[in-house]
Amino acid sequence: MDYTKIITYEPGKRSGKPCIRGLRITVYDVLSYLAAGMTTEEILTDFPELTEEDVLACLAYAADSERKTVVTG
Repeated sequence: MDYTKIITYEPGKRSGKPCIRGLRITVYDVLSYLAAGMTTEEILTDFPELTEEDVLACLAYAADSERKTVVTG
C-alpha cells in the first residue's frame, strides 16, 4: 500500500509526528489502539473521520519503518 498520500507531516501539528490526512490523529494513536486490542471497526466507530484505508496505511507505515530499522552494535 502506498501510504504516502495518507500519512502527513506538519511541523506545527502534534509536534510534527506523522498524522493521518492532516487530521490531529497520529499514526501512533491508531497503532496504540490496535495494540490495546481495539478492532478496526471500533476505531472507525470512535473516530468516524477515519477510514479502513487510513488504518491500513498506519500498519503499512509501521511495517515500512520496521523494515528500515538497522541494528548496530
